[in-house]
Amino acid sequence: MELQQKAIELLKKLIVTPSFSGEEDETAKHICNWFDDHKIPFNRNDNNIWATNKHFDKNKPTILLNSHHDTVKPNSGYTNDPFEAKVEDGKLYGLGSNDAGGCLVSLIALFTHFYASENLRYNLLMAATAEEESSGPNGLNSLLKITPPIEFAVVGEPTQMNLAIAEKGLLVIDAYAPGVSGHAAHTNTDNAIYNAMDDIQWIRNYSFSTASEVLGPVKMSVTQINAGSQHNVVPASCHFVIDVRVNEHYSNQEVFEIINEHTKSELKARSFRLNSSSIPENHPIVQAGIALGRTTYGSPTLSDQASLSCPSLKLGPGDSTRSHQANEFIYLNEIEEGIDIYIKLFETIL
Repeated sequence: MELQQKAIELLKKLIVTPSFSGEEDETAKHICNWFDDHKIPFNRNDNNIWATNKHFDKNKPTILLNSHHDTVKPNSGYTNDPFEAKVEDGKLYGLGSNDAGGCLVSLIALFTHFYASENLRYNLLMAATAEEESSGPNGLNSLLKITPPIEFAVVGEPTQMNLAIAEKGLLVIDAYAPGVSGHAAHTNTDNAIYNAMDDIQWIRNYSFSTASEVLGPVKMSVTQINAGSQHNVVPASCHFVIDVRVNEHYSNQEVFEIINEHTKSELKARSFRLNSSSIPENHPIVQAGIALGRTTYGSPTLSDQASLSCPSLKLGPGDSTRSHQANEFIYLNEIEEGIDIYIKLFETIL
């Protein structure tokens, strides 16, 4: 299909163009060129590009199609040039090929396929966004302030074209256990490190009451700790970091309040906005995907779904386990199949 080959060529252009989070200006131009070439009017806000279908009707609900064109920086394990876009044995190599370039160009192809269609049940809003990898302020979260209201969303991330119907949220907490500074040779009953240990022990043993059928329980991990400056001084403070992966039964604020209630340290959340997300299994788009033979699951990885307040489905070509790895790649036939499945899925609901 000509549309599939054009999408692959766009992905190659994106790969050879560095687009680290916050530095996506040049890849944004490639995406703008696609819309120009297909005579599709579009909007650009910072490095976010968005467009609506030709016969947009404000009285109809709108589906958001979203994926990102920023990347992480290549790690030291690369043996290929991360910006070469090399094709070998049916694989397209390059930074961002799998996460999430293949998904992005497949969604753009889907949007282009339906762009001029009349009498659709839904509007379509295609958004190619920036700063996903860094959860930055100028990505999807900023774009949602100016786009039409969203009924539900399909977020393009590599899922092997299976249906991620829920995604864990992320809550990062800085904890500061207080104590009283003093000489280590003297009696000290208020050691900040010991106070931190009490809270860490609670974090290690506590289980949140409501687990998820698709995401499992809320998971807390202490991932960093720092205290003291020399061996003979009891520190007055111990700082540690709590990484919390939140299922769809809790908001980040609710989880924070539970932890705060049971610990003595001073807690400061870095952000509350990266909440869990989900879509009901009986939602029409999920049922349409199941009818096409796709399976459902819960995703442990964070995406731009965290910026959305509407039901959202994570779905795209590629394999999440390849993301951020050296010599990242996506199979060409994954993109071709992905576009085909996207179109069949939307033919059912539109």
